[in-house]
Amino acid sequence: QVQLVESGGGLVQTGASLRLSCAASGRTFSHYAMGWFRQAPGKEREFVAAINWTGGSTHYAGSVKGRFTISRDNAKSTAYLQMNSLKPEDTAVYYCAQGVVYSDYEWAGHWDSWGQGTQVTVSS
Repeated sequence: QVQLVESGGGLVQTGASLRLSCAASGRTFSHYAMGWFRQAPGKEREFVAAINWTGGSTHYAGSVKGRFTISRDNAKSTAYLQMNSLKPEDTAVYYCAQGVVYSDYEWAGHWDSWGQGTQVTVSS
């Protein structure tokens, strides 16, 4: 049974940084792409970032490019999302996702496993 557990969320001020972690278990971590999505109150879930199974290719939403960095440690079965220069509009529940994904990372339907989410709140 696949399990994804996010951690690292919290309440920070504008301009601060946070690093989210996603610990995976239940299947061979290095065989799957990893992604991060977020959902703000009253809005649909949106793509944030993705990384392929080797870590050699990354993809970002335009709204976070240059501020967020996705990475993975296959030896630790963990994916990360380093978030810098946080803005109030980054406030959302952040979800980790895993799947066999080679393109169209933005489409949530490609990802077959999801974590429970971690809250990130950025105050102005």
